[in-house]
Amino acid sequence: MTGRQRLGRILTRLRVDLPMAVVDVMLIAGSFMSLLLVRFEGHIPSHWTSQLWGYLPVIVPIHLASNLGWGLYGQIWRHASIPEARRIACAGVTAGAVIFVLNPLREFPLPRSVALFGAFLATVLMAIARFQVRLWGRRPAAGRSATRVAVVGAGEAGAAIVRDLRRLPENDRVPVVVVDDDPRKQGRSLLGVPVVGDTATLSEVVERYRADEILMAIPSADQSVVREVMQGADAAGVPLKVLPPVRELLGASPSVRDARDLQIEDLLGRAQVATDIDSIRATVGHRTVLITGAGGSIGSEIAKQVGELGPARLLLLDHDETHLHDARARVDHPVDLVLADIRDRERMHELMESVRPDMVFHAAAHKHVPLLEAHPAEAVRTNVLGTRNVVEAAAAAGVARLVFISSDKAVRPQNILGYSKWLGEQLVLHTAPPGSRWCSVRFGNVLGSRGSVIPTFAQQIAAGGPVTVTDPRMTRFFMSVREAVQLVLQAATMAQGEEIFMLDMGEPVNILELAERMVRLSGRQVGTEIPIRFTGRRPGEKLAEDLANPEEQTSPTAHPSVVRLTPTKVDALFLENGTQQLEDLVTQRRDGDAADLMVALAEAAASGEDRVDVQQRRQRWSPLTT
Repeated sequence: MTGRQRLGRILTRLRVDLPMAVVDVMLIAGSFMSLLLVRFEGHIPSHWTSQLWGYLPVIVPIHLASNLGWGLYGQIWRHASIPEARRIACAGVTAGAVIFVLNPLREFPLPRSVALFGAFLATVLMAIARFQVRLWGRRPAAGRSATRVAVVGAGEAGAAIVRDLRRLPENDRVPVVVVDDDPRKQGRSLLGVPVVGDTATLSEVVERYRADEILMAIPSADQSVVREVMQGADAAGVPLKVLPPVRELLGASPSVRDARDLQIEDLLGRAQVATDIDSIRATVGHRTVLITGAGGSIGSEIAKQVGELGPARLLLLDHDETHLHDARARVDHPVDLVLADIRDRERMHELMESVRPDMVFHAAAHKHVPLLEAHPAEAVRTNVLGTRNVVEAAAAAGVARLVFISSDKAVRPQNILGYSKWLGEQLVLHTAPPGSRWCSVRFGNVLGSRGSVIPTFAQQIAAGGPVTVTDPRMTRFFMSVREAVQLVLQAATMAQGEEIFMLDMGEPVNILELAERMVRLSGRQVGTEIPIRFTGRRPGEKLAEDLANPEEQTSPTAHPSVVRLTPTKVDALFLENGTQQLEDLVTQRRDGDAADLMVALAEAAASGEDRVDVQQRRQRWSPLTT
């Protein structure tokens, strides 16, 4: 920047700040004159007046210099807040101290009270001049044209929302009441808005204050609180907005702009899971990480979260180019895309040997229960033989850590998916090199994953129904994909080898109740507007899922949401022979026999017959009905 440009910029700033400096001069002079009037009860002796005018050429430059030094010029005061108020106070204290010290040294001194309190009054008036936009700015009137909002929660988030609603000039909503369950806050006011009642009386409060909308400002609320607020909103007949969970908020402080409609995930979610991010970063950071199935719901989220931990190299593998491309867009870290199929044994060995990853997350799998019941050979190809290819190649390349993404359906399996995942767990247990830290992680349904029940219900509701439920008694565990992956990463840091980790899935959710909640969330009536039809259980479906077998020993870990299981390990020769026979049957396209053999293997292992002739036992089982 040239000297002329610098001078031009200074002159421009002086022109902008000159009006504020002129106002400051008037306020400073008026403050000291007013205090002299008060000091002498409205009749200032003439000699004091002359002394004040003789002292103002000292007082005014001191104040202006202090203001300039503390940065009170060149600010956009419409957006000023506490830091700017602190600067004004510091400028006033500085100027007052200098004036008070210099006053006795002057030829025309002022009374000490005027010298001291004049600076204080001038500071207050200058602060009002600067904050007048914030103090007297537009407030949306609580009349008919504005939406009257009842805010639930009088904590930090609630205060931020009330402040936003009262401050934003473009906002057409006004807070009229705050509801909080803390009796210590009830009967008080939050930024001028009364705090009244609790969530149990929410509908009555809404009616009393004629609120048009409820905004729930508790980002950390668990499902019981969300459900109670939703019931209050339903009873009052007003819409409900919520703040997303803390982990989803982009800013340090929640804003009205973060508020969104209630989603089914809010009713199924739980308190935020705390993770030891330092231990996870120490395990994953600065290492080469390979993720199979990276285009899927779980794999892409693993990629996203691992990318945030700073790996030295991140490789995303999938056989679907579209899903792989989409997964790449979600990761804020350099990645290598690997378009390959885990069913290609030679490709897996070639890849592992060339990359030599430090850590592998094996998430690639077929997972849809009814579809796999009709195509068991495909389940074997990917979930069993594909897993065998990955773990054998990883073992040959000396991979130190491997995490196999399993399923609650591998516990007491009753469907093809469960049998194939159980075999995958066994392959991980038997293939892990000595001293390695390989493990499997089990969890249930992931909210919003492709093909899961929630997107299916949403599509049926959008089409006008009916919503199809297989059995009114059916329950399932649900977990958000972000939370599931956080716990997967946490489990990976705890792995010692030859173990399975079970994630705390909370309470099982009744699928019929889930369907009814989703209908009500859409603003429709259950039964009249959106009917629910029972279709009967599909092949392979269980009424309830388990997360651990009775014979598996459980032990706690350092994380309250992760449990360590000591699995039952089948005989190595039994597993090898059974897997080879499955490969032969798949090659011959004998779907029914492949399904039958998986059942036989699991049943034989459960009976402790690890050394039986698998072929002989298989012949005692009839093929599965598909």
